Amino acid sequence: MSHHQILVVGGGTAGITVAARLYNADPSLDIAVIEPSEKHYYQPLWTLVGGGIFRPEESGRDEADVIPYGVKWIKDAVATFQPSENQLTTRDGATISYEYLVVAPGIQVNWDKVKGLKEAVGKDGVCSNYSINTVGSTWKFINELKEGTALFTQPAGAVKCGGAPQKICYLAEDHFRRAGVRDKIHVMFTSAGPRLFAVDKYREVLEKVAARKGVDTRFRHNLVEIRAASKEAVYRHMDTDEEIVIKYDMIHVTPPMGAPDFVANSELASEAGWVDVDKYTLQHTRFANVFGLGDASSLPTSKTGAAIRKQAPVVVKNLLAEMHHEPLTANYDGYTSCPVVTGYDSLVLAEFDYEGQPAETFPFNQAQERFSMLMLKKFGLPALYWHGMLKGRA
Repeated sequence: MSHHQILVVGGGTAGITVAARLYNADPSLDIAVIEPSEKHYYQPLWTLVGGGIFRPEESGRDEADVIPYGVKWIKDAVATFQPSENQLTTRDGATISYEYLVVAPGIQVNWDKVKGLKEAVGKDGVCSNYSINTVGSTWKFINELKEGTALFTQPAGAVKCGGAPQKICYLAEDHFRRAGVRDKIHVMFTSAGPRLFAVDKYREVLEKVAARKGVDTRFRHNLVEIRAASKEAVYRHMDTDEEIVIKYDMIHVTPPMGAPDFVANSELASEAGWVDVDKYTLQHTRFANVFGLGDASSLPTSKTGAAIRKQAPVVVKNLLAEMHHEPLTANYDGYTSCPVVTGYDSLVLAEFDYEGQPAETFPFNQAQERFSMLMLKKFGLPALYWHGMLKGRA
């Protein structure tokens, strides 16, 4: 059995940021990160890949290059947790013990929750921005469509960046207009939720965007099946339970997502399956030497990289306090950000907290579409990510 002082589960945004910040705070710490992937992706770029702005490979780096100096990389995956024994078991059968555990494995994309999706995605007009293997097909099918119905979906439940499903819809609509085919294409956005956005300040501007672009919005529509042969999307209405079938020529699917199975089936899980942490201190509600953050956590806020940027310092400060038997003084207020791309030259930068109150960075009204904010998303935020966040410096 191997042992580490601090074990971090997940080598994505949250895990790497926390590991880097811990090492920066105290280089004498024995820190290890468990992550099976060879590649690390800056996933917010996938919206722009789907819109033809970047190539898929531009969103990734080798995982080995983002593991912080002084931190050990265990190239394996977690199978089960035994938090009462301060240990876990990996997929390869190794048992690893720890003094402190940070759980940040990200969210699980459940392709099989929509019947027929797994077999259809990437072919015959069915695309999705939610995997490096399928994101390239999004731009291909948007670019190839000259007439018919372009359908964009948002499922029930939590997904990575709640605004992302509509971003690709607005980019596609803008492309159709620029390509001179907009009047031959019916653009539809379907959502299992009751409205376009949770925070009123931004919802109101996005409703105007959808109206201006002529996007046909349908709410309480939850996609349950793709019939690829007949190009039909089958929905279940969230209120009436009736079946609704919509024909498509191109469909971008946001698949249902949830906590990773090895988290949901563990003692660390909340009733909903997420890592059960205090929403302010990010300490586990039952195991004091366990902390959680990021998309796999139970935190009641949008699952975004921007949220992780504010969560990571709280985890680090409180974990170090716990190690020194001091009170946990750092608090997370639920801050998250969703840069909603509304076209090839505009973006609404939504930033808000647990209360749904705007928590804006810039000294102007961010509920307006701005070219400058699109430039921030294209160039500023990726640089901040690779050179700041993952180094534990931003």
